[in-house]
Amino acid sequence: MEQIFGLIIALFLGGSAFSGVKIIRQGDEALVETLGKYNGKRLTPGLNFVVPVYQRVAFQTTIRERVIDIPPQACITRDNVTITADAVVYWRIVDLEKAYYKVENLQSAMVNLVLTQIRAEMGQLDLDETFTARTQINEILLRDLDVATDPWGVKVTRVELRDIIPSQAVQESMELQMSAERRKRAAILNSEGERESAINSARGQAEARVLDAEARQKSVILDAEAQQKALLLRAQAEYRQQLLKAQAIAESSELIAEKIRNNPQAAQSLEVLFALGYLDMGATIGKSDSSKVMFIDPRSIPATLEGIRTIVGEMSSEKAINSDRSA
Repeated sequence: MEQIFGLIIALFLGGSAFSGVKIIRQGDEALVETLGKYNGKRLTPGLNFVVPVYQRVAFQTTIRERVIDIPPQACITRDNVTITADAVVYWRIVDLEKAYYKVENLQSAMVNLVLTQIRAEMGQLDLDETFTARTQINEILLRDLDVATDPWGVKVTRVELRDIIPSQAVQESMELQMSAERRKRAAILNSEGERESAINSARGQAEARVLDAEARQKSVILDAEAQQKALLLRAQAEYRQQLLKAQAIAESSELIAEKIRNNPQAAQSLEVLFALGYLDMGATIGKSDSSKVMFIDPRSIPATLEGIRTIVGEMSSEKAINSDRSA
């Protein structure tokens, strides 16, 4: 019996000693109570020992960052629109003693706190602001939750609103509003396009008329310059023709006078030459396209020749006198 009793005592002491060995995993911490009272003893990762019966591990948990999935909840915005919002909260324990002794159920308390904060923030915004101010809402929730959970030894590192869903009636109204807005924008863009097209068309027509007027002006100027040059060239040609004709007449007159002065019998030849010229002029007039009638009295021809003979004789006498004077 003594041996059996000793064996029982040995087994009891061995089991107690073995139960006093505690292995804490990396990333975890534990709180140790002595006779039901916490005296500040913590167990860190690795091998640890506690006194069986006298000490016990009261609380063991991870100090790594964790995630709380906040379920969807109904919220009412400032403009009395019902929406459903949910979120995700990232947090970790920084003070294990506060997390265990300051609140009974830490995770449940945090979920209810986040739900309350979300409803409060959504109630301060209009429906349109809840979609456009998501980043600002996340920052406000993070700041408020971090302050509220500080007494619990918790650090909130990030808050993200995941979904904001209006009611079915609100969604239908929003779709109608967006459809009307898109039609309005399309009408505005269409009218602006038509206005730009009309402006460009009018501007193009005006520029075309200006160019056409400038082209006509340049054409008139060029025609006038061409006509002016043609008239100038024609006048110069006529002037040269008259000049050459006058020079020819002068040279022929000098030649005839020289012949008459040297040969008095040449005057009769000159009479015949003038008569032939007179007859040629009549023939030329008769060949003209316009209808003309020229009457010549044959009896006047000898008188005309006599007059020409007198003129030639006077010219010969004057030239002879001039020649004697010069001699």
